[in-house]
Amino acid sequence: MSAFSRRILCLPAAALLTAAAGCSFSDSDGTRPVPTPAAAAAGMCRTLQGHLPGTVDGLDRSSTGPDSDFAADWGDPAVQLRCGVARPTVLTPGSEHYNPTADAVDVNGVTWLLEKQDDGYRFTTTGRKAFVELTVPGKYAPEVNALTDLAGAVKKSVPSEL
Repeated sequence: MSAFSRRILCLPAAALLTAAAGCSFSDSDGTRPVPTPAAAAAGMCRTLQGHLPGTVDGLDRSSTGPDSDFAADWGDPAVQLRCGVARPTVLTPGSEHYNPTADAVDVNGVTWLLEKQDDGYRFTTTGRKAFVELTVPGKYAPEVNALTDLAGAVKKSVPSEL
């Protein structure tokens, strides 16, 4: 188990969100590019797509981005999920922002790295065989019910590395 995996914070989500720091997560149109995962991750992402709920944090599934097996949106502004994204730089040894003890939260058996953005939060799974990223616009903060709503689908679709 890595040092990062051992440093899972058990604070309430609102306290975690207050402590997070980072930068902007959206392109100029408010969407993130669709990832192009490697074959193994792509298979897990396709499986995840089949398990995603129609509603996340009370928001209905929407189509603000391109139709893809590797992305999904809910609401407007969209809570955006992307599967098969690259390892976050904060977890990449040798990167300028490397921090193996970055803040994380465990929600129903899924560990999420949390990063404060200019207008919301980015959560990325850790300890899984593929990285799943969820961006939550500031309009919905500090509520993070989306993590609870998505944990089961992630657990069923993207196996743990541990």
